[in-house]
Amino acid sequence: MNRIKEVLEEKGIKQVWLADKLGKSFNTVNGYVQNRNQPSLEVLYEVASILNVNPKELLKTTI
Repeated sequence: MNRIKEVLEEKGIKQVWLADKLGKSFNTVNGYVQNRNQPSLEVLYEVASILNVNPKELLKTTI
């Protein structure tokens, strides 16, 4: 599970903008945001870089 949706909301960034920056379709990014699909580690690090956050901030911990 990831926190991409929460981080986008915190920063006021739209999924369309992120999709454009990643070079991926809106549907792909929406799948990540809705946790229907999970990005590869490479993509997760790219998302973190684009959003200027630590990759760990994009992961949900389940304890």
